[in-house]
Amino acid sequence: MKGLLLRLSALDADAESAVRVIAYFDALVAARADAAALVRATATLAECGAGLETPRAGRVRYRADGSPALAASAGGPGSGTAEPDRVSSWTSVGADGRVWLERSGPVRALDEIVLERMAIAAQVVDARARPSLHIADPALVELALSERESDEDRARALRLLGLLPDVAIRAVGICAPAGVDVGVQAVALVARGRLGSRTVRVAVLGRTAAVLLQDRAATASPAGELRRALAERAASGPGRGADDHRAARDDGAHQARVGVGGPVEGLEARASWRQARLALRFAAPGAADTAVVDYAELGSLALLADLPVDRLRRDPDVRALESLAGSPAGAADVAVLEAFCRAGSLRQAASGLHLHHSSVAARVAHLEDVLGWRLDEPEGRFRAHLALLARRLAATA
Repeated sequence: MKGLLLRLSALDADAESAVRVIAYFDALVAARADAAALVRATATLAECGAGLETPRAGRVRYRADGSPALAASAGGPGSGTAEPDRVSSWTSVGADGRVWLERSGPVRALDEIVLERMAIAAQVVDARARPSLHIADPALVELALSERESDEDRARALRLLGLLPDVAIRAVGICAPAGVDVGVQAVALVARGRLGSRTVRVAVLGRTAAVLLQDRAATASPAGELRRALAERAASGPGRGADDHRAARDDGAHQARVGVGGPVEGLEARASWRQARLALRFAAPGAADTAVVDYAELGSLALLADLPVDRLRRDPDVRALESLAGSPAGAADVAVLEAFCRAGSLRQAASGLHLHHSSVAARVAHLEDVLGWRLDEPEGRFRAHLALLARRLAATA
């Protein structure tokens, strides 16, 4: 970046100087500067502290001498994270970001254009940091996830997909309701999710979308981001009606179900895919917490998936739930039971279902009468929760 060295003190406040500032930031963009390099170069140009803050980059600050403005507790090198003491001027970056200068003296004539061009460059940097999302060749994805193919063939398939055999990878399975294109829903969900800088490949395999996520720090599960994406999608959808039955029935009626596998070496992607498909069996449309299931969060519950489907379907508690679901208000009753078992209290269940507390209390009392379970006791709720899981597994086998 030596060719970019420039100081505002050496420039006059005229059109030619403004053009030179614009060219300075254009060169930074062309050089594919990251957030830290952009802020450092801006601080050097402006001869004062500069900062940037976006959801993806976090807070980045540099001093006029090009050193990071580290927080007091920070010990190592890196971009500054301390809260600025004084912001002399700032401008927005997108909906949730900003850039600023920290000038102690009077504002200079070119500060405004410096901030304007810094903000434009920051938007480019932020866009480059988004996930690399591509629709993949289903045949290659099937090969990469195959239980039968050789290591060499699976490694070749991964490379053709733009993935690395020796870097951590996660598989995610997504199912959509009947009548909804699972590929479209998978792409929309992944695009809405804040998946950082992961490389993303999506392919439709039968009725399930397979999503492969890869980065060099795959220890963090994407389940949280995917739950937030589903919740945001539900919140931006049509409003709920006043009718309680319809409200509970429509909650998540067009929601995807998601299963998240664990991180494995790229060449072992099939193991993560097995976990994702198993987790998907536990997922239920509706609230984001139940619609997205992370295999790592299942623990010993995953053992339930080993039970024969016929045995699950013959279980008296599962049959009781099936009978309940077949009644006129059955779907709403099952939704209330799910929410109550998950929340553990009437008020939290009512909040999650967007229903009045008294409506949920009446439904729970009705369920106790119909099913014969004491839902106000831990043992009764555990029995109901286990029956709901068994019914879900029987339906998704």
